[in-house]
Amino acid sequence: MTTTLDTAAVPLTIDDATADLLFREARTVKRFTDEEVTDEHIAAAYDLMRWGPTSMNISPLRYLVVRGTEAKDRLCAYTMEGNHAGIHAAPLTLVLAADLDFHVHMDRLAPHAPGIGDHFASQPALADSMGRMNATLQAGYFITALRAAGLQVGPMGISDAEGLDADLFAGTAWKSLFIVNVGHAVADVEGATHPRAARLESHEVSRVL
Repeated sequence: MTTTLDTAAVPLTIDDATADLLFREARTVKRFTDEEVTDEHIAAAYDLMRWGPTSMNISPLRYLVVRGTEAKDRLCAYTMEGNHAGIHAAPLTLVLAADLDFHVHMDRLAPHAPGIGDHFASQPALADSMGRMNATLQAGYFITALRAAGLQVGPMGISDAEGLDADLFAGTAWKSLFIVNVGHAVADVEGATHPRAARLESHEVSRVL
């Protein structure tokens, strides 16, 4: 037996306009205006996102800012051909990545756990698993924070992550997760977004122990 919950019985602590901006009306955008996305826009979103929780505060998300035709061409070499036009049309594209050397910052990020950085350094499989999982968690925060900064986003996959990492992240321990086109959405233009698709209800995706 399933029960549909009355979510209106537990009001949100944010107003409807904020809930719409961040979630209900937010869309994956495919067409953007020419309006500039500044470094300050991205920094403001990061400054909000960084307060979201990660395991032991490891904070492994890193990002590469890609602007301009030459840089976009270099990025497109590692993405599906069908995504190239969208990447070039966006004012800015972020490559989100996990830094598997996050342990070097642990004395600062987790002073309550002396030596934990050395522990992660000695267990690369654990660092890989925790780094990728927590960076992906932070990537979700980042998308929401970009919306909070008044921007629209269009996440895309990477078809050759190994090649991208060897090229764009050479000399680092950064491992790419996915890319995000960022900008201001074109209003009322067909094809800027897909029609809103259905979402599963809470009772369809949960179990109680």
